Amino acid sequence: MKSAVRIINKKAKFEFILRDSYVAGIVLSGSEIKSIRNNKASIRESFCKFTNKELFIINMSIEKYDYSNDDNYNPKRSRKLLLNKIELNKLKKSVEQKGSSIIPYKLFISKKGFAKLEIFTATGKKLYDKRSTLKDKDNKRTLDRINKNKS
Repeated sequence: MKSAVRIINKKAKFEFILRDSYVAGIVLSGSEIKSIRNNKASIRESFCKFTNKELFIINMSIEKYDYSNDDNYNPKRSRKLLLNKIELNKLKKSVEQKGSSIIPYKLFISKKGFAKLEIFTATGKKLYDKRSTLKDKDNKRTLDRINKNKS
């Protein structure tokens, strides 16, 4: 199987300080996997939430597959994430801390053909942290230009 599908939440690194990484499976229904393989999904505005000791991804958008016949398809329904109990307990403890949340970062297809989601525990950045990130990025870009011109 090809694993060329990589849907990344680019805002996550800018908006949050990412800490611990986990890879979770997703419970999909019908032809949602075909839409993901066609890059017709978005995790930009999504977040993860615990409900009855289970972790769900909320607000993840998967467009309806063109050739499916689902009449009552909801593209932004909540989907269950598959993790083992040890990982769920670690995530629950970290989320109980003030200011910490679970952010989806990357949606991809594994080598076996399953849809996987890379999630991080994260804390939100302050405005001055975002400014310093932009400043560092700009400085790196100018240094690369100078080095390119010297070569």
